[in-house]
Amino acid sequence: MNFAQEIERLAKLHAEGALTAEEFTKAKNQLLSTPAFSKFPVKGIRRESARKFFGLPLWAIAIGPDWEHGEMRGHARGIFALGDIATGWFAFGGLARGLFAFGGLAIGLFAFGGAAIGVLVAVGGAAIGGLAIGGGAVGGIAIGGGACGYYALGGSAIGIHTISATHQDPAALDFFRQYFPGLTDRVMRTR
Repeated sequence: MNFAQEIERLAKLHAEGALTAEEFTKAKNQLLSTPAFSKFPVKGIRRESARKFFGLPLWAIAIGPDWEHGEMRGHARGIFALGDIATGWFAFGGLARGLFAFGGLAIGLFAFGGAAIGVLVAVGGAAIGGLAIGGGAVGGIAIGGGACGYYALGGSAIGIHTISATHQDPAALDFFRQYFPGLTDRVMRTR
């Protein structure tokens, strides 16, 4: 029986009432302290600021597992949050959610990451947002290798007003020249 199966077995016994909460905690801690499990050198980090702002700590860090609390990943919650999962005004993590989000998967008002979903701005390998910039971009204004939007600029662009390798809409040229000066001249040939 592997570690996960043993924990599930203990949790099931606890749910059925065969183990009290204290017995469950004791058994779990014994399991965590076994030599086979102690080979894992990974120890999680959990820190947060004592100062609070709008009920959130000013900063919070949660990286790695916290076996004592049964967490496989750290979830940081704060104004400035850094963690495996980060939620805050400024969030940095594998999964980042916040006003300004930076991470592997970033979701926020302004999102920057491998995959970015931003209400106003998204910049990433795959980007979805009001202004989306990325390898694959979907948004009101989309700029990328593959772009889909009302205004779209890219190697392959789909939208109402597009600039692509095969088509250059005059309205799109005017729009991108006005709001992104120099971009059309550097990226695409213009008439």
